[in-house]
Amino acid sequence: MRIRYAPNYWQWFTHHQHHGLLPPEIAHCRSQLEMIRWLGLDVFSRNIYCDAVRYWCGGLADEVWDGVEVEERRHNDGRDIVTEKTYRTKTGTFTERLRYIFAESTLVQEKFLLDEEMTEAFVELIRARRWRFYPERFEAIQREAGPDGVVVAGEMFCPLKILHIMAGADKAVYLLADYPELCREVMAAHEAAQLDLVRQIAGAGVRVMMSMDNLDTMFHPPHYVEQYSASFYEKAARICHEHGAMFFIHACGQQRALLPLIGSLGVDGLEGVTSPPLGDVALDEALRLSGDRLIVTGGISAAEFRRLTTRQAVFDYVGELFARMKPYAHRFVFSASCNTPYTAPWQTILWFRDAWKEHGNL
Repeated sequence: MRIRYAPNYWQWFTHHQHHGLLPPEIAHCRSQLEMIRWLGLDVFSRNIYCDAVRYWCGGLADEVWDGVEVEERRHNDGRDIVTEKTYRTKTGTFTERLRYIFAESTLVQEKFLLDEEMTEAFVELIRARRWRFYPERFEAIQREAGPDGVVVAGEMFCPLKILHIMAGADKAVYLLADYPELCREVMAAHEAAQLDLVRQIAGAGVRVMMSMDNLDTMFHPPHYVEQYSASFYEKAARICHEHGAMFFIHACGQQRALLPLIGSLGVDGLEGVTSPPLGDVALDEALRLSGDRLIVTGGISAAEFRRLTTRQAVFDYVGELFARMKPYAHRFVFSASCNTPYTAPWQTILWFRDAWKEHGNL
């Protein structure tokens, strides 16, 4: 059996391309997908089609609003790109602002839609939103990836994550405590709209989709997941399975306490599980804790790029990891634990590729 290696070079490639820093070997590459092909790796990706300046994920579906006026303004602040979106309803106006920091090739949220309190007007805003999936966009990028590559539709968020996106993960904790009923209304409306999107994506023949939740126990503790997200995960997974598709969750950070619960919900996989020191569970242990069917992707975090500074260190790490994962090779995809940092040395990227070639056939 051959271990699949499908790394995520989204931020790394964007940074080096925008700053004119691509190594000579891949200077001709126009996209992350072309870089992956040049390296001879596998494609299992939810961001080979994403616009790094616009948002962290998405691009195959658009928001559709009922009775909401949406205005988007974009301007340059030095080399940074600032995007401000305003949503006007009959009962209120909401504004958010995002900044693409050019020097770091990363997007940050400068202003959230919700500032201090949850209101009925905000509930109505969320009730007015749906999504439209565009199969032709997916089919175009899947043709580019080819018959052996898997383009993952990372277009959705769980009900709890929508509070994180709209208010910030820390403030969401207080909103849940201070406005429990209004928060439940927001999450119920969001779940209904997202399940409709899941049906659209599955019905279009997409093989894998992913909920972009940054699942971790700091802001997704098990009792929160049980109360607010488990219903969505179970229903979305069931819809996928009815159409012969798979349902993944993007996960990073602390995972140990969540694994038995997630494994019981019918979810097919977790993307980006991080080993210590950034995470709290080794990959082989994560597979044991989650049951006998969950697929896990991961193995290379920012910590590995910092501490593995020689070819031998990389080869030793990959060889030891693959030896531990051998009993679970059918449930494991060697990949980035969330992303490849833009500071990762090109030589180290090549060492990981070469170590996979040497140790990947089990």
